[in-house]
Amino acid sequence: MKRVLFYILSCLALFSCKDFLDQVPSDRLTLDQVFNTRSYSEEYLATVYSYRLDESCTSYNTSDGCSDDIDISYDRPDQAGYDMNKINLGNWSASSDYFNYWTRFYRGIRAATIFMQNIRGNKEMIENGEEARIEQYYGEARFLRAYYCFLLLRQYGPIVLPDDTPIPADLEASDPKMNEMRSPYDDCVDWIARELDEAAKKLPLNFTEQLSTDYGRATKATCMAVKARLLLYAASPQFNGNPAYKDVVNPDGEHLFATSYDMNKWQKAADAAKAIIDLNKFDLYKVYYSGSTTLDPFRSVRNVFLEPWNCEVIWALTTHDQVNVHRHGSPRYYNGYESAAITQSLVDEFQMWDGRDITNSSDTYPYKATGFSSSEFKDAKTGWVFAPSGTYNQWVNREPRFYMNVAFNGSYALYNDQADHYKWQLNFSGNDGKAGSWDFPRSGYVRTKGVSSAYNAKTEATVQIPWVMFRYAEVLLNYAEALNEYDPGNTDIVKYLNLVRARAGLPGVASGLSQAEMRDRIRHERRVELCGERLRYYDTRRWLIAEQTEGGPFYGMNVDGDGNAFYNRVVFENRIFRKEFYLFPIPQSEINKDKNIVQNPGW
Repeated sequence: MKRVLFYILSCLALFSCKDFLDQVPSDRLTLDQVFNTRSYSEEYLATVYSYRLDESCTSYNTSDGCSDDIDISYDRPDQAGYDMNKINLGNWSASSDYFNYWTRFYRGIRAATIFMQNIRGNKEMIENGEEARIEQYYGEARFLRAYYCFLLLRQYGPIVLPDDTPIPADLEASDPKMNEMRSPYDDCVDWIARELDEAAKKLPLNFTEQLSTDYGRATKATCMAVKARLLLYAASPQFNGNPAYKDVVNPDGEHLFATSYDMNKWQKAADAAKAIIDLNKFDLYKVYYSGSTTLDPFRSVRNVFLEPWNCEVIWALTTHDQVNVHRHGSPRYYNGYESAAITQSLVDEFQMWDGRDITNSSDTYPYKATGFSSSEFKDAKTGWVFAPSGTYNQWVNREPRFYMNVAFNGSYALYNDQADHYKWQLNFSGNDGKAGSWDFPRSGYVRTKGVSSAYNAKTEATVQIPWVMFRYAEVLLNYAEALNEYDPGNTDIVKYLNLVRARAGLPGVASGLSQAEMRDRIRHERRVELCGERLRYYDTRRWLIAEQTEGGPFYGMNVDGDGNAFYNRVVFENRIFRKEFYLFPIPQSEINKDKNIVQNPGW
């Protein structure tokens, strides 16, 4: 069946429906057969879902590896797929075809549109009285089409919006349908938002109203979460009257980006996020100490990614490559890959245990950039050791999210539930160090967010945990950011920002800050709370700060050293960021096909 369905989808992508139906061999399915049978239609819809990105993938994802938070350790210039290092060094062009999702998502859009055209005529489902299920499937396909358009928009800027009738793939190159222009950015935003609203009408509110076998399918809440992120991006400086884009026009002179700032975009973004809050269906996930009503902040921030389908999850991938999360964040001692390295910049962003920045630590939790601790830093109630005795002092007394996200030299691996209580050895000749392997973090730190202590590649112990794509904490931070831009001083800003900090065991941000000061606190909180969740890359670009954050020297520990030499801060990479990098180039192959597609500025 997979072979037959693959043939169908390949034909749909490469040929017109007419050609496919006229020439299909007798041993393969026609479109009529696919959309008159429930099981075949469901397999087709599953394939529409398959065009989603598996963003759990560490090695093939720009959203982390090209941000200032993460370095992907694989510098393999001659191996296809490992292109992040080339991008970070500025070695790419519109012809490089790096991370070309333009083709992928348009294929998904086409498949979703064909599904929408045909599913309402499914004879078997109609005869079985499953009209409601048909409408749900229609809504899911409509959501996926809008979602793929959003993914294109965030990567490339303005796109060619799809029609409800797919373009026949056998049209001549000169046909007007083969030479469509990109729609203005704001028109794309409006179209995607409307499609999400319409799709939501056909879908259950939340996964709690689905069968467990339907988990991972689109819901109304999923539509709302995508819309909230979409509108937040649209309101941001990159797309809201950015003067760098004022001269980007279609061949007919139509501006592709707004030429003036619109405050109302922030209000729309805030309203979209608040609508999710007002559902009262979600909450920040919390764990309490045994037999107590006292919050355990470390297990709260850690286990939100380890307990499937908890109260904070809005949308998750139920099936993904578990290796990309667990093995890539595991020590080489346990046959891990250590591929996602945390930068020193992000290490320094995490606050102290009492909520102060490292530049303003307290007498209780002083920040020391040198020397080593003489005692354990641990949770007095659970006994969980965050920093063993002898830890380099800059990693002691840090906030719970630091220990959930960052593995440092001498820290216990999350496998400290196991008998050997293994400590990371990231110095040059250590078990997990650079000597003799390319599986090492170039910064001397490893990202461990979402890594389960039940996983161990050495003993072949696996674990199946959904990959969280949208969660409630992001919604709260979206709301606080948008509200601060159009209604600074609104009490909801501090209220919802501090809910996120309280769950992490930190004191709240004070009220009465200026708009600029609050903006800094919100951006800090997004970076720390959402790090490693594929959002930082787009945040620095939409805020127009990537020239400061993504270029220049990147620091870490000295992975070429042992003993005290390891603890020297060194530059592991000098990155290049140019203004054109704020958007990906439209693949040159697409420009060659469509004479009316205008390339992004600078490419």
